Order: sequence, then C-alpha cells, then structure tokens
Amino acid sequence: MEEAWAVVLAAGLGTRMRSERAKVLHPVGGQPMLQKVQAVLRDAGFHRQVVVVGHQAEEVARVAGEVPGVILRVARQAEPLGTAHAVLQAMAALDGVVSGTVLVAYGDTPLLRAGTVRRLHEAHRPGETLCTLLTAEAADPTGYGRIVRDPAGGRFVRVVEEKDADPETRRVREINAGLYLFDLAALRRVLPEVEAANRQGEYYLPDAVARLAREGGVETVRLEDAEEIQGINDRVQLARAEKVLRRRILEHWMVQGVTVIDPDTTFVDEEVELGQDTVLLPFTFLEGRTRVGARCRLGPNARLVDSRLGDDVEVQMSVLLEADVGEACRIGPFAYLRPGARLAARVKVGDFVEVKNSTIGAGTKVPHLSYVGDATLGAGVNVGAGTITCNYDGRQKHRTVVGDDAFIGSNSSLVAPVTVGEGAYVAAGSVITRRVPAEALAIGRGRQRNVERWAGRRRSNDGERGAGER
Repeated sequence: MEEAWAVVLAAGLGTRMRSERAKVLHPVGGQPMLQKVQAVLRDAGFHRQVVVVGHQAEEVARVAGEVPGVILRVARQAEPLGTAHAVLQAMAALDGVVSGTVLVAYGDTPLLRAGTVRRLHEAHRPGETLCTLLTAEAADPTGYGRIVRDPAGGRFVRVVEEKDADPETRRVREINAGLYLFDLAALRRVLPEVEAANRQGEYYLPDAVARLAREGGVETVRLEDAEEIQGINDRVQLARAEKVLRRRILEHWMVQGVTVIDPDTTFVDEEVELGQDTVLLPFTFLEGRTRVGARCRLGPNARLVDSRLGDDVEVQMSVLLEADVGEACRIGPFAYLRPGARLAARVKVGDFVEVKNSTIGAGTKVPHLSYVGDATLGAGVNVGAGTITCNYDGRQKHRTVVGDDAFIGSNSSLVAPVTVGEGAYVAAGSVITRRVPAEALAIGRGRQRNVERWAGRRRSNDGERGAGER
C-alpha cells in the first residue's frame, strides 16, 4: 500500500534571527512556526511526517511532537550540508516505507495554506510524474531560486539559486516556492547522485529535481499568492508574517459575523473561537484557546488568554487568564480575573477588582476595589468597595464561603477560613474571623467614641505653642 509522507526541514541555525531560540520555534500567530507548518500539512492530508532537526535538536523534536493528529518520525542532520543532504537523512527515517509519495516543505514558511498543498497533491500523477514542483511569480524575486524553462516548449529544466545565477537568469521572476512532491522511489534513487557543485558547497534539493526533469518526469503548479511561501529569516520578516496571519484570522471571523472595529490594532490567535455578532474594539488581544460566545463586546484594551465567555458578555480594559465567564457578565474596567475564576451568569466584576481561584454565583456584584481569592460566593451577593478575602495565613491558603443574598459592607476583611451565611449582613469596616449565621448582622469593629469640643481645644493648644515659640 502506497503511503503519503511529508518531510519538514527544520534543522537550520537561523543566525539572522539573532536569538538563542531555534528559528522554527519562534511563534507566529500564537504558535511556533514549525507547528503551524505541520498543522497545515496535516490538514492537507499529510498526517505522517518526518521532521529533520539539527540545531537545538531535542527541543525542536519535542515541539514537533506536540501537534495533534500527526504521526511523527524524527531525523537528524548533524551538519548543515544543504537541503538534499537533509532530505537524505529523512530517507533513513523512512526505511520501512517501500513506495508512495513524499512532500518536502520548509519549517519556516508559516504562511503556507492547506489548500495550496492539496492543489499540489491533486496535480501530482502517481506512476507518471516523478516530481511536482510549486512555483510562483514574484514582483521581487531577490533571494529565491529561479525557474529555468526550455525556451521552445516551456518545459521545466532546473532551478538556479540566486548566488549561482548569471545576470540574465536573475531577471527571471518565476521562483521556486520550496514545496515539492516526489515519487518516493525516484527520490531515493537520485538523492545520492546530487553533488555540491555550487558556490556554497552544499547539496541542493533542486538539483535532484533537475535530474528527474531530464527523465521527463517533472511538472509544475503555479501559486497565485506568492505571499504564502515567504520564508522567515529575521525578525523583520517574522513581524510581516505575523501581520499577514492576523489579517487572515480577522478576515475569517468578519466573514463569520464578527465585527472588528480596527483590524490593525486587534490581535486574535488562530485557535480562538468567536460567536456571531461579537464586537472587538481596538487593542483587544485574544490568545490561546479562548472561546467567546455570541453578542459579546470586548475592549478597548482587553486581554483574554485561554478563557471562556458565554453570550452577551462585556469586557473592557481588563485581563482574563484561564477564566470561565457566564452569560451577560460585565467585566471591568481594570479588572483582573486570574486562573480559576469562575463566574456564573450576570455577574458584575468592576473596576480594580481581582478574582483568583474563586466561584461567583449568578447575579452577584463585586463593583470595585476588592480582592476575591480562594472563595465561593453564592448568588445575589453584594460585595462593597474595598472588601478583601484574607486567604493566606503565611503558610497555606484557606477558603471563604459567602451564602446567597448576603451583603458585605464596604472595607470589610473576611479572614479565612470563614463562612458568611445566606442573607447575612457584614457591617462596613468589619474584620470577620468567625462564622456569621444566616440572616445575622456581623459587626467586627471597635465602637465609635466621640470626644466633644476636641477640635476647638486642639486649635487653642496649637495657638499657645505657636506664641511660645515666637
């Protein structure tokens, strides 16, 4: 049975990135660019993949192994001797594969689309074509290998790298897009024949394609959008690719019924999901596996990471990290929901409120200037301004439990572990250290004492001291 494999070249140093991190591990659109390439190949039908590693081999292999739905093998290129040499190492990882097709792609091309890979695969004719090559027309072909064709019939002849090209060849605008589909047996046969006969002294994979072309077995597919095969070699190109991916993501969601007020200042990762009629205001950042319901309004200046929002939620000028927010909640401005924050429907978390590892019941309000940590608040609770749950005793955390419909007065401290019963009241300014029964009023503060005519005596005493000093 024939198999389809993809070989992803990811062994390069990436010196122009000027980074301690391997180039293919730099994130684009919220994922390492290597994983984005792997996911595109998987979505195009190439679930079996060989990743060729070299620089930071163990870390690159680990990241490659985290892509869901990919059957992975790893090959190592100990020395950077060129693309043909890298693919030759991959062939060793495919020793048990007798026949089939092999797609070769680069791990630093995160803008590649699955549809392009599928089109290349569909154009390839097993048993007839030995290699199908993707090409593109570039407005500026600088840095790319040029496609040389037979002047008589336009048949593909070879690829000439720019450093080896003469002035006439450099004027050619058709470039090698760096995506190849080979017959496995043919590729195995010609790879050992490739020589390092170039200025770089490297073994070029296009030279293997040229050998197959002499057998009449090479076809080409023209790519419409040359932007897809843009390689990432430095941080400038990384930023450009990031912008392209962000634009694609936002355009997708706008087509699905999401309003994006200003795409240039809105950032949405690829794994984020958005509901219909949601509105994203400027400087909104949606990261990781964030899920947003319908008719939400997010921003301005909102950052959500790995959070889940129900329908009709509003978040402005706030940060949510791994939070779970029910429908019709109102968050912010300047709220901070930390991991473990769980809000039921219609909860209000207002300005300068922090919630951590806590469950807040339906309709509860924490309007401003409060800290709720390691707590369970029931439904319909009102938490006054300046309230804090004192959850840490210097050694371990303790929980606070507040029953339904309780009222916590402003500037109160609930010293955990402590329970406030249903319908109970806590007087403003109280420090609560013991259980408050249901329907009770708890007052945990010193009795007020008024000293009559104190202010006048103070002014008189101040005057006497001033006269003496003169």
